[in-house]
Amino acid sequence: MIRLENILTPGRSFVDVPGTSKKKVLEEIARLIAKGTTPEIDQQDVYEHLIAREKLGSTGFGNGIAIPHCRLRGLTSPISAVLHLKEKIEFDAIDGAPVDLLFVLLVPEAATDAHLELLRQIAGMLDNADNRKKLRSAKSSELLYQVVLDVQNGH
Repeated sequence: MIRLENILTPGRSFVDVPGTSKKKVLEEIARLIAKGTTPEIDQQDVYEHLIAREKLGSTGFGNGIAIPHCRLRGLTSPISAVLHLKEKIEFDAIDGAPVDLLFVLLVPEAATDAHLELLRQIAGMLDNADNRKKLRSAKSSELLYQVVLDVQNGH
């Protein structure tokens, strides 16, 4: 079973990310992920797929959280990123609350079971108020990544 800790890296954990709108934040996500991925994935491709997924229905999860995700042709294994925004933004979340914490999930086009399992892990972690508080209080990218690892490993 694929675990979140296997697809998230310290280099894809970001604190104080700027963003004034959902569109701008998705553009920034695409830029950050494309920049730090080997082999490189196409920034515009990531952005377009994330936007297309949002058009199907917002990935705003509630409690100030969004889980933007999509399938990507050419991707060989899942990739995740976590971002804590500098300011909360409107994200059309199911509870109407603005979003400041985003977990991004990109999966290979055919990875149906892995995709669902990873979404389940992320949603389960974020459903806990203590976990959300710990993630939001992380003052650096390294600490944000460590919080995810700690939560995943039951600490």
